[in-house]
Amino acid sequence: MKKSKSVLIIGMGRFGRNLALRMLDMGNDVMIIDKDVSIIDAMSTKCPDATIGDCTNEDVLKALDVSEFDICFVTIGEDFQSSLIITSYLKALGAKCVVAKANQDIQADLLKKIGADEIVYPEKEIAEKLAMRYNSDNIFDYIQLTSDYSIYEIPILKEWVGKTIVEINVRQNYKISIIAIKVGSTLIPSPSASYVFGRDDHIVVIGKPTDVFKITSKA
Repeated sequence: MKKSKSVLIIGMGRFGRNLALRMLDMGNDVMIIDKDVSIIDAMSTKCPDATIGDCTNEDVLKALDVSEFDICFVTIGEDFQSSLIITSYLKALGAKCVVAKANQDIQADLLKKIGADEIVYPEKEIAEKLAMRYNSDNIFDYIQLTSDYSIYEIPILKEWVGKTIVEINVRQNYKISIIAIKVGSTLIPSPSASYVFGRDDHIVVIGKPTDVFKITSKA
């Protein structure tokens, strides 16, 4: 059974609120804090462990005993100076892992220099995912893994219908690796080489963009 994590989320903008609710749904212990009384009042019905406070005040963070949390998220959106101050305080107070939100590379560099363990770019990541998805009519989902490789959900080619994975020799001929087959809402992970493709199948693959686009352009 998965052990729940203790999570502190500082800043209840749209990203912070969605993160808090998702972490709660996944069974974690979540504390949220924001200086806006109305936001905390609204969130407290869904997230009972909610506190009003300005975390640029070091005493507020000391009172939270931040070293006891598995992860501390700094999700303040517009006030980058506050993000820097809070991240610095969290590390000084012994926070185990600080994940900070950034909107620009220069912000990420500064957050890393003062000790942030990880930087997230919600807007950038969403923009990249949307651009990739809508650049091609035949990419249904996309997750970037590295600068070279990503995971894609794409349709199969018509000539694959009725043939097995081994017959098509996907890896050799198309330079992609199939990690799952999606049939409607059903996902078949790690399909065997003898799997026979159906007309409406989608494949979830790992590959380079250029190789994947060669398939989607024909689909």
